[in-house]
Amino acid sequence: MTGPEHYRKAEELLADAEDPNRVANHEDRLKLILAAQAHATLAHAAATALLAPLSIEADYSDDDYMAWGKVAGVGQA
Repeated sequence: MTGPEHYRKAEELLADAEDPNRVANHEDRLKLILAAQAHATLAHAAATALLAPLSIEADYSDDDYMAWGKVAGVGQA
């Protein structure tokens, strides 16, 4: 999944968690919220990888940036 895909998935899961027709009980709601948090965290990592070369104080080599872009799914390959 790419960063934007993780972000969209987090939004979908949160919407599902708030929909009484999709959630049978508190435990199911909590599972959806926890899954949404995981996707949001991965989306944040991808967005952060995009900003690394823009920081004046960044100590990333091109190889580091490309590796992060690849693993975070930000379109760098």
